[in-house]
Amino acid sequence: MEVFVRHVELLGFEKRFFPSQHYVYMLMVKWSDLSEKLIYRTYPEIHTFHKSLKEMFPIESGQIERRDRIIPSLPAPRWVDSQKSRETRKTTLSEYCSSLLNLPPHISRCKHLTDFFKVRSEDENPPAPNTLRRNETFVVSRELNRGVASDISGPIILDTYRVISDFKKTSKHEIDLKTGDLLEIVEKNQNGWWFCQCESKRGWIPASFLEPLDGPEETEEAEPDYEGELHVTVQNYIAEQEDEISLEVGETIEVIHKLLDGWWVVRKGDDTGHFPSMFLQPAGRTETHGAQRTHLRGHRPPPRRSTIRNVKSIHSRARQRLTQDAYRRNSRRHLQQRAGRQVEPVGNSSSSKSPLREHSNQGNVPEISGSDGELKEAPLVPPRPSPELILQRCTDNTRNKLSIHKTRSSSAC
Repeated sequence: MEVFVRHVELLGFEKRFFPSQHYVYMLMVKWSDLSEKLIYRTYPEIHTFHKSLKEMFPIESGQIERRDRIIPSLPAPRWVDSQKSRETRKTTLSEYCSSLLNLPPHISRCKHLTDFFKVRSEDENPPAPNTLRRNETFVVSRELNRGVASDISGPIILDTYRVISDFKKTSKHEIDLKTGDLLEIVEKNQNGWWFCQCESKRGWIPASFLEPLDGPEETEEAEPDYEGELHVTVQNYIAEQEDEISLEVGETIEVIHKLLDGWWVVRKGDDTGHFPSMFLQPAGRTETHGAQRTHLRGHRPPPRRSTIRNVKSIHSRARQRLTQDAYRRNSRRHLQQRAGRQVEPVGNSSSSKSPLREHSNQGNVPEISGSDGELKEAPLVPPRPSPELILQRCTDNTRNKLSIHKTRSSSAC
């Protein structure tokens, strides 16, 4: 006999900072075989599950006749906020889950629901590569946990962004937005599609259509890492712009800059270019990371900011981006330094050099960054001129003193 979910309890939520800041909800799932398992789910995952469940049961979801609806409505992402939700009736996740499990068995025990609440590998081993910044956990008060999941030790604080250009949805999972709309970011997915809520609407929108209110720069935007992180392409892509790179399925590349818009800068040999992050997965990993589970089937890469027309930003100055030439130069310089390229000795008597010949910077001279973020060589220190050249260019007074010094030295010998 197959086991089924008999109860789901909301324990709280956890604020995580990898791969970007997001929230996961802690759910204790109790099964019919009396086992209990702790799982973590993000709101976008719950939202996608809810949409799929409604598609599977159109009558019970009220798509045929509204009066026949028995599947509960999904509450907004703020059902664990300290403020009471503006929505009436089913306003908490606990009530939503309880209503689901009280539905007829053909829904409450269906494979889709059972699979969603099963333990995943990332539930048992949550990713935490950043040991300097621990995850923050907020729990439900046990005394107030009888259907009142809004009483939690801390509220969810969502970032507010502004829409810079009209966006028309192309799938049921996205939402329509107008220039100037203000929305809250529920999750910033690495693929460049962010899950947002705007008033009563919730869904996905490309990050390239959004800007922070306080400034043009993203506080979470990572700096380039020319050491590179190995990834493997899981889908081929043909470059559409000059600064992009074409790759086939199964190619191993190095990611050198992870950008929040979902278009990462990758290195393949000496070449670099932008590539959709949703077509990549870390090398040596047989299954995709938990953050990639929210990729929608058939979802396309988000549009680049350079392809958006009629962009209306409230910030007078946008962040300057590195060019691919700068990425390539910085990448080559880093790889040369990593290889431990040796500096040619200055006093090599076997080679005939001009007294004023300059030596190139071969990794032994400090480097500085220009205003555009590109690494530039520091000014070179000129070599010491030969005695003959000094005599040619010095004053008569200095030349006479040198002659007297030589005469005295010869006499002493």
